[in-house]
Parts: sequence; structure tokens; C-alpha cells
Amino acid sequence: MLGQACDTAHMAQTKRPRDANQLAWQIVQEATGQAARPAEKPDTRNPAAVALAKLGASKGGLARAAALSPAKRRAIAKKAVAARWAKKR
Repeated sequence: MLGQACDTAHMAQTKRPRDANQLAWQIVQEATGQAARPAEKPDTRNPAAVALAKLGASKGGLARAAALSPAKRRAIAKKAVAARWAKKR
């Protein structure tokens, strides 16, 4: 039991029942490895588009940060803070 890795990605995606008895049963099944895993959805994304997105994502934020002046970065940050605090909770 100690040597097994925790599969948190699977546990986070599984919808659990609200009934306490069913929830307990499912937790025991998952903990002992007896729960049936749902079939994974096939990746339908275009591999070329995924590769292109990874290329841009790796350098996009760094290039934008280097191009912005400290005053402009501060203005963007203030706008983001105002938007976060303006949300009704």
C-alpha cells in the first residue's frame, strides 16, 4: 500500500454520490483499487496545432514581460486587482 502512487487526477474527475453509504463504498473501492475506471476520452486535438501552441506559450509570457515598462505592468496589475475585488461572491 505504501509503494502505490496516489492517482489524484482520476479521483478529482470522478463524480461521487451524495448518499453517505454509497460514498463510503466508493471510497473503499477506490482505496483498494477495485473501482472500475472510466474509459479515457481520446485526444481529438490537431497534433500540429498543439505543438505550435506549446512553442508560442513557452516564450510568449517572457517576451511580453520584457516588452512592458514597469509603469504599464503596474497599471495592468491594478486593473486585474480591481476586477477581482469587484466580483460579487
